[in-house]
Amino acid sequence: MGLCGKDGNIIKARSQGREEIGFVGEVSTINTQLLEALIQGGHIPVISSVASDETGQVYNINADTVAGEIAAAMGAEKLLLLTDIAGILEDYHNPDSLIRSLTISQARELIHRGIVSGGMIPKVQCCVRSLAQGVRAAHILDGRVPHSILLEVFTNTGIGTMIY
Repeated sequence: MGLCGKDGNIIKARSQGREEIGFVGEVSTINTQLLEALIQGGHIPVISSVASDETGQVYNINADTVAGEIAAAMGAEKLLLLTDIAGILEDYHNPDSLIRSLTISQARELIHRGIVSGGMIPKVQCCVRSLAQGVRAAHILDGRVPHSILLEVFTNTGIGTMIY
């Protein structure tokens, strides 16, 4: 079932407070009751990351951030983010430098050192935030690999990066 964060106020937004980036927002709240009702009704909600604030102003929100906030609000055990690289790489030029698992503090250190950079920063930050809110593990996986979710979740080594 395709939804927008504005539908039923599933996601409430707030401004990031940076005028130079326009109407880019962040998550204020998640309506878990509506999501739970949809799931209990047999639906799998697919939610775009557009939401409005209390005045009706519409904001675009980073999709990974929204996924992490929904996972935390719903009490999810795992957060799975699909991307187009193998996971967190020690050297982004070398796909064999995959870091298979790391802790929250190690993830923060990789951002600080510049190992995690660019578009990977919001992915790692949303993983860290969701973990801090009770999600047990966050995984960054290459969605181009057939059966990547199954390989990550049901094998001992996995194929991506797990943050715990």
